[in-house]
Amino acid sequence: MNKLFIVFSFVLAALGFAGCGQSFEEQQRVKRANQRQMMREDSAALKVAVLPTLDCLPLYVAKEQRLFDTLGVDVRLKHFMAQMDCDTALVNGRVEGAVTDLVRSSRMEMRGTKLRHVSATGAYWQLLTNRTARIKQLKQLDDKMLAMTRYSATDLLGDRAVDSVKLKPERVFRIQVNDVNLRLGMMLNNEMDALLLPEPQATQARQVHSPVLLDSRSIDVWLGVIAFREEPLKDQQRQRQLDAFVKAYNMACDTINKYGLQSYKDLIVSYCQLPASVVKDLPKDYRFKHAAAPREKDVELARKYMKLRK
Repeated sequence: MNKLFIVFSFVLAALGFAGCGQSFEEQQRVKRANQRQMMREDSAALKVAVLPTLDCLPLYVAKEQRLFDTLGVDVRLKHFMAQMDCDTALVNGRVEGAVTDLVRSSRMEMRGTKLRHVSATGAYWQLLTNRTARIKQLKQLDDKMLAMTRYSATDLLGDRAVDSVKLKPERVFRIQVNDVNLRLGMMLNNEMDALLLPEPQATQARQVHSPVLLDSRSIDVWLGVIAFREEPLKDQQRQRQLDAFVKAYNMACDTINKYGLQSYKDLIVSYCQLPASVVKDLPKDYRFKHAAAPREKDVELARKYMKLRK
């Protein structure tokens, strides 16, 4: 009787394992099918590379408030910490658009990627110094380290700062730090003498009393831009997606301007990865404009700069 019970138990266990095996195989088949479906959907969606910076806020608001969905367009934001990574994704076709600047877009075009500047963003940069370094004037950057990103708005503005006080370029040590939050952290940890930052990182630097030696607004230079690759936009469906994207972007700008930055504190903290205390000190007059092409003078400035750098 015991032998019969043992045999019967073996048979049940074998059938159980067989059932589990079939179930696992079915799960894997479904998983692969779902992955293929997700890849098809992602491929069809309009993908935009974004950064943890304030000029991307209209895109975050449009996504969180489902403005893209309301207009019937599948927009997927791809998050990066550095402009260089955004550009790589754009050039390699992993995204259709990116929040960038005119210097970087000029470089991409010089290297063969045809772009369309869908909108200027109103982004600006400030050159700030570590208060412990006691740098109060641009000429005091002599023999100091300046954190920036090569071939970008920060590169151009750094050169402007150095040239304006006739310092020898080799006397200011340009340190490439692409991750904007890492760049800020290096100054907060007293590892950097000076740096160029956009908002909201510039606000956090000012909170610890970092002197501002240059503001791109004060020299009337506006380099922030949203750029899309031209090649995909030849497709009518992609163009329709872009039209809806611009409409949602404009709606988000109106919403932010109406309710103010403080109403979007949680979004800014989440996407920019900064303390909530930074938001309360953001410039009260910060406004977002509807999508419009960048000024020709700014485009030409960036192109001439890149030609000289080449």
